[in-house]
Amino acid sequence: MAFPDRIERTIEVAHPPAKVWDALTTAEGLGSWFGDDAAVDLRPGGAVRLGWANGDSVELRVEHVEEPSVFAFTWRVHGLPEDDPRRTYVEFTLEPVGGGTRVTVVETGFGQLPEDAHRPAHDDNTRGWEEKLGELVDHLDAA
Repeated sequence: MAFPDRIERTIEVAHPPAKVWDALTTAEGLGSWFGDDAAVDLRPGGAVRLGWANGDSVELRVEHVEEPSVFAFTWRVHGLPEDDPRRTYVEFTLEPVGGGTRVTVVETGFGQLPEDAHRPAHDDNTRGWEEKLGELVDHLDAA
């Protein structure tokens, strides 16, 4: 049986694409919903660092920037050793709809994982995107 390689989630928010773009691509935005703090070098090949109050952090590599509609990065697969080179690719696409924005996030690359690592990584990130997209909505609504 083949493993699912992707996670895809779409939400619609009552905020213009420019506001959503800022939440996705600025240190202030990302540090308000995705982590507790962030640093962003917004260019292909640039680094994004997300940190949390418990001391955890993660590094992302910016892969694609097409303001104000596409932001993509790669990051290491949670649960694999720090030095493992395998990464998943995450792409946010913003589309204006009425007075708001349709936000689609797609994460791919889980098919490269062995059976014992695939299910935990895919399941954790599936739950994670549900939670994080809810936090993005809360952040946008509060701003």
